[in-house]
Amino acid sequence: MNLSPNIRASLYMMLSMMGFTVNDSLIKSLDGSLGVSQIMAVRGALLSVLIGIIIVQQNLHKRLPELLSKKILFRSATEVLATLCFLSALSILPFATIAAILQSLPLAVAVGAAVFLSEPVGWRRWVAIGIGFIGVLIIIRPGMNGFQATSLLVLLSVVFAAARDLVTRTLPESLPSLLVSAVTTVAICLSGVALTTIQGDWRPVSSQQLFTLSLASFFLFFGYQFIVMAMRTGEVAYVVPYRYTSLIWAIALGYLFFNEIPDQLTILGSAIVIATGLFTLYREIVTGRRSVTTTTIGSRGNVWSERKK
Repeated sequence: MNLSPNIRASLYMMLSMMGFTVNDSLIKSLDGSLGVSQIMAVRGALLSVLIGIIIVQQNLHKRLPELLSKKILFRSATEVLATLCFLSALSILPFATIAAILQSLPLAVAVGAAVFLSEPVGWRRWVAIGIGFIGVLIIIRPGMNGFQATSLLVLLSVVFAAARDLVTRTLPESLPSLLVSAVTTVAICLSGVALTTIQGDWRPVSSQQLFTLSLASFFLFFGYQFIVMAMRTGEVAYVVPYRYTSLIWAIALGYLFFNEIPDQLTILGSAIVIATGLFTLYREIVTGRRSVTTTTIGSRGNVWSERKK
């Protein structure tokens, strides 16, 4: 069966979101039996080995000196902080709640791009962004009985992830994504080792826990690979909305494995965030078409995927 590039790209994006969400659910299944820093260290080491093998196979190791730049180091630092905040909240908050808050990342990136990269944002997008963050507040519900302070860690993770994505936009287009991912993975691993050493809370890792972390590493890499394939195959406007399927995966896995059912406020807030995120994307595409002479976004798909990943 011959599928169009956009259909294949949408399938790749959904598989990518599945990979990321399964990774998260596997980490959550450890239920705090291992410390956050130890998870960062062990999973980071396993993933570093996997990525390292592929880098050698593709003969990319000769380009490693290109990674010694302030931008790469700053990007790695923001990724480490985002991971630390996210994992700290993962074992405490309901799975769907975390996934719902994470849907605000595109809105945070839009704000950061306007403030730090001077990208034009019209009043319609500002209104959509404001409404989107109201949706986040509905999910978090500060001052209400359902409020959990740990949800602020997820918001902080979104802030650091947005900073990561903004720096990624400024990286050279010729720099392979795999090398950037390799640096980030090693940084997370080393940070985990350092934090565990400082805290002195290393615990023996059972064979079951090691198997779980190995599976998590595989699905994390699985997600990375398919998201790159998605952005390189289809048109941005068609593909990006399928990122929101991660919430569907999170709700399904949360129900099946953790007996979690999102409440009405979480569903309402999620709907608002997703709707405003899609509108923000639509406005970005419209204004982009006005500012460039190229009529098809897909012709720049490779560049966009390297800079927006």
